[in-house]
Amino acid sequence: MKAYVAGVGMTRFEKPETRDWQYWDMAREAGSAALADAGITYAEVEQVPVGYCFQPSTAGQRAAYELGLTGVPVYNVNNNCATGSSALMLARQFVEGGVADCVLALGFEKMKRGALGGGADGGDFSTSPVARHYGVMAARHGFEMSPPTAQIFGDAAREHMEKYGTTEAQLAAVGAKNHRHSANNPYAQFQDVYGVDEILAARVVHRPLTKLQCSPTSDGAAAAVVVSERFLERHEPARQAVEIVAQAMTTDTEESFASGSCVDVVGQPMSREAARQVYERSGLGIGDVDVVELHDCFSINELLTYEALGMCEEGESGELVESGATTYGGRWVVNPSGGLISKGHPLGATGIAQVAELVWQLRGEAGPRQVSGARIGLAHNIGLGGAAVVTLLRAAG
Repeated sequence: MKAYVAGVGMTRFEKPETRDWQYWDMAREAGSAALADAGITYAEVEQVPVGYCFQPSTAGQRAAYELGLTGVPVYNVNNNCATGSSALMLARQFVEGGVADCVLALGFEKMKRGALGGGADGGDFSTSPVARHYGVMAARHGFEMSPPTAQIFGDAAREHMEKYGTTEAQLAAVGAKNHRHSANNPYAQFQDVYGVDEILAARVVHRPLTKLQCSPTSDGAAAAVVVSERFLERHEPARQAVEIVAQAMTTDTEESFASGSCVDVVGQPMSREAARQVYERSGLGIGDVDVVELHDCFSINELLTYEALGMCEEGESGELVESGATTYGGRWVVNPSGGLISKGHPLGATGIAQVAELVWQLRGEAGPRQVSGARIGLAHNIGLGGAAVVTLLRAAG
């Protein structure tokens, strides 16, 4: 049975502690918008997978209760930065498996200011779920006094530069592109435009990554209504439904750790395999895709993902972004929302927000950031520790 996204909604992503709201306020705002977009009420929802990382157990119920008290199952999902897409994947599986005809996927996060701690408990990485990942980093690069997540991705960037000649300017071009895109996104945390030189001149977080190449901590929520074909037959949607053509999740394999490379340990092999599965299941390839929302938690991860998705050969991603192939007027438009770097990154909401952007693009409702003629969209969401989710969407008709 096919699954469709019938409605989406999200809050603006905000700098933590700048707006007086709680996570349930975010969920109510995003969830209500998604239900209205689909033209349904919460009473028609049969299952609710809810993604978040930093709130307490059963926060999903507390959030969903803002939309209604109907007694439907609520599932609490935590998969690091891939949490939102993991909740969406559960929604799709419920629908495709015939368990439910109408599912609400919800994701939110209320975060603290400052860099993420990298999954360590009080700084003790031996107890961290990602201890093996950081162990690979430390064995090759040592451990510096910089934020752990920026450090492991920054070390991946150093490896890519050493092996392929990728330049700091090419890394900065990712940040410049995504900041430029977010200027047209009213949901984005940042809407300032920066040139490559300004990106390079920003404060260094972990060489070669500067602040303007790193995703911020953010508050916010996103939601998507996923429905079956028979639901659409019974309910005329308020907006054009978008088909989930294929979706795949992968986790770390031996390849992630065997090379001792941070490029592998931060998830490029997972992303490559998830993309392969999606292309195989759909009969489509990256050449069919018009618009991409991918996980640019750091500028280097956008480059690594270009290669994993098959947009270029290994080592050619720096040249690809520098050529203009991944912005308006190029072969693809990547992160028209501004991506994580400029739109923001509330972990539990990110994966669903990516799909919300693609749904607006495929329905022709993205306003000044609209990708002309967009028919096929691809979302890529990854979490260190690890999970990678790739989702392929197609406009109706």
